[in-house]
Amino acid sequence: MTNPAGLIEAFQNSFGGQPSIYRAPGRVNLIGEHTDYNEGLVMPAAIDFSTWVAISPREDRKIVIRSENFAETIELDLDHPPSRGRGHWSDYPFGAVVKLKQAGQCLRGANILVRGEVPIGSGLGSSAAIEVAIGYALLDVSDVNIDRLALAKSCQQAENEFVGMRCGLMDQFISCFGQTGHALMLDCRLLEYKLLALPSYVRLVICNTMVKHELAVSEYNARRAECEEGVRRFAEELPHVRSLRDVTLDDLEQFGGRFPDVITKRCRHVVSENARVVTAAAALEREDLRTFGQLMRESHRSLRDDYEVSCSELDLMMELANKADGVLGARMTGGGFGGCTVSLVQSDSVAAFKEVVARGYVKATGREPEIYVCTAAQGAERVID
Repeated sequence: MTNPAGLIEAFQNSFGGQPSIYRAPGRVNLIGEHTDYNEGLVMPAAIDFSTWVAISPREDRKIVIRSENFAETIELDLDHPPSRGRGHWSDYPFGAVVKLKQAGQCLRGANILVRGEVPIGSGLGSSAAIEVAIGYALLDVSDVNIDRLALAKSCQQAENEFVGMRCGLMDQFISCFGQTGHALMLDCRLLEYKLLALPSYVRLVICNTMVKHELAVSEYNARRAECEEGVRRFAEELPHVRSLRDVTLDDLEQFGGRFPDVITKRCRHVVSENARVVTAAAALEREDLRTFGQLMRESHRSLRDDYEVSCSELDLMMELANKADGVLGARMTGGGFGGCTVSLVQSDSVAAFKEVVARGYVKATGREPEIYVCTAAQGAERVID
């Protein structure tokens, strides 16, 4: 984990001066996948891997960002910002800056050093973490009152309109609103949430398959388009339907057979997944982790068979995890086509779990996984003035 004193020293070596330090976390989603952009329900937790930002104001209108991860420095002119991304890592921080400016925020120039702990390309919210960290830090040093919901929305717009990834609000929201020791159930239509305490005797164990298939972005956008087609077809039968949030399992049973099979499958995943989130939240509140784990397994099967965003590596990792001692449940997490699984593991079984899962995965694939033992962390914050 990042040592703030070391980040200050690195900033001074790059820019000179005394910076302020901020961080924003990545996230893991326990259940409720591909429902956020369908105005549905999700259950993420912020994790104790963050994007860290050291920042000090400048007298001119330039935003100068140095990334330690990419060993590169880039610049943006606040008076002449780009209108869209260029397929570069800088699209995420620059997109956040551009959308905050378009929202009417009065930003000042700044020198910024970024250090990212969230594994890139793993489906753990690394893009949201850098967007939120940059946005939060820049607003604060610009003496702008921070509205966390407005910040999350601007960062989502950066992803949708500047980067070109049609994601929902979940990642940016949890990076802003996460609370230590808790997951939260977020209603992506009403933008209301309920905090859910995670028992102290379990850990969130994230297993990185170390693969990321190239079709992830294009297929993600295709799934969203398929859901929109499902909404259009349901609305012809049920005029009140404006998103898949409005569709019930009974509606799906009655009308789904009239749709192309692929549209029915996509809708079935989203509608059933929303129902699973509600049931899972109730189970977590009464500490019924056996039921919660069963719902995680059902979620994975739905993502694999109906939404078709899993892959052989994720399926293998999920199966290995669910067979290990002390595991209460496991599923893929994130957009899919590679990335990670998340498991709820009893604390005293974590060491054995890591060994068994890693050995099984290496034996089957020849690839060494990365396994992260996480706790639920706090959302974006200033660490040092």
